[in-house]
Amino acid sequence: MKYMACNGVKARSNYALALLVAVTFFMENLDATVITTAIPQMAKDFLISPVVLNVGISAYLLAVAVGIPLSGWLAERYGARNIFASAILLFTVASVLCGMSDSLTQFTLSRILQGFGGALMVPVGRMVILRVTEKRT
Repeated sequence: MKYMACNGVKARSNYALALLVAVTFFMENLDATVITTAIPQMAKDFLISPVVLNVGISAYLLAVAVGIPLSGWLAERYGARNIFASAILLFTVASVLCGMSDSLTQFTLSRILQGFGGALMVPVGRMVILRVTEKRT
C-alpha cells in the first residue's frame, strides 16, 4: 500500500511537470507570433515605421535559433531542472522588459533575452519530461 501511495504522488508530480512544460511551450509559441498583431500600435508608441519593428521579430527568432543548440549542453552541464527553471525566469523577466521598453533598442534587446529564454524552455522542458517518464516495454 505504501508503494502505491508514493507512486500516486509521483504520477501527480509528473502530470504537473508535463502541464508546466506544455504551458511554457504555449507561451513560447504565442510569443513568437502574437507580436505581429501589436506592431502598428507599438510603432506608433515608438514613433517609428511599423516595418522597422520587424527587427524585434527577427531578433527573437535568431536568439531562439542560436539558443536551441546551446540548451542541451547547458542542461547536461548544469542540470536540466536548473536550466528549465532559469529559462522560465529569464523568459518572464524579458517579457516584462519588453512591455516596459521605451525605445526600439530596448525592445530588441529584451526580445533577444526573451528568445534565448524561450530557446531553453522548450527543449530542456522536453528533456526533463523524458527523464521522469517511466519507460514501458
